[in-house]
Amino acid sequence: MIVRWGLAGLPEALAELGIQAPLLVASLRWDGAELPLEPRARWREVPSHRIEDAAAQAEAGDGVVVVGGGSAIDLGKAISAAAARPLVSVPTTYSGAEWTPYFGVRDPDRRARGGGGGARLAAIVYDAGLTVDLPRETTVGTAMNALAHCAEALYAHGHNDAADAEALSGAGLIARWLPEVVGRPRDRDARTELLRGACHGGAALAGSMLALAHAMAQAVGGRYGLPHGTLNGICLPPALRYNARHAPDALRRFGEAVGGDPAARVEELASLGGPTRLRDLGVPEKDLPEVAAAASRRSGNQANPQPATPAEIEELLRSVW
Repeated sequence: MIVRWGLAGLPEALAELGIQAPLLVASLRWDGAELPLEPRARWREVPSHRIEDAAAQAEAGDGVVVVGGGSAIDLGKAISAAAARPLVSVPTTYSGAEWTPYFGVRDPDRRARGGGGGARLAAIVYDAGLTVDLPRETTVGTAMNALAHCAEALYAHGHNDAADAEALSGAGLIARWLPEVVGRPRDRDARTELLRGACHGGAALAGSMLALAHAMAQAVGGRYGLPHGTLNGICLPPALRYNARHAPDALRRFGEAVGGDPAARVEELASLGGPTRLRDLGVPEKDLPEVAAAASRRSGNQANPQPATPAEIEELLRSVW
């Protein structure tokens, strides 16, 4: 994976990959941005369900460049997989989606339509300047997603020493710098450090797997079209408490990295950004048994140190409802 820091590094990365006429995926928000590339075509509909259109694959040219957060990058990954073209991601949030070939597909109303894998990841270009206008809720939510990547990489099936090192580095940076970014949202130095934490979290995710918290967040978010990062901030603390008995050493190391009790520190950080209860997001209490059953079947739960039963997941969801 080619990784560059600073938007000025984008042309160099494209040249190294031999990409001269890419498809640019970027929502209307980025129309006024001065991006150092000349795209062959542009998609502004993010998210979109038009991925399998023949026109979409034809527009991919010799590569796909995505500027945006997790939804935009997932769309770019889906196009990359369908068109068999290399993908260059320019993340504008802290989601970490740029590190894995897997993606979820959502309609414009943000409800899940499915997903897949096979994106041809080629390069990532980070620039903290693209994150300075993020709303607080998005900043904190996507940072919590990155922190969940760090936590779960430490105990998911497939965890390893290299991914553990990335996870601990990322967790420490996120816990240290997220409060600073919330307090000084336009401080590029603080946002650069937070972005570095998210980068480490993404690398940890790529080297390991997801676990129970993501399974819960995905089940809720896919059903109701809710922000994935915010849901990870809500779902990670009960998942950590559940896993304390099944992966105590991993929880101890994560706690040392974030500077306190693992679940309590995550709750503290998540509270910086907005809703911390499922009911505040409009999730109906009567749906929790169905959501729990769906979460239990997800791959993240199956990769947990001890997969949780639907009844156990329902109890965890009720604890944060």
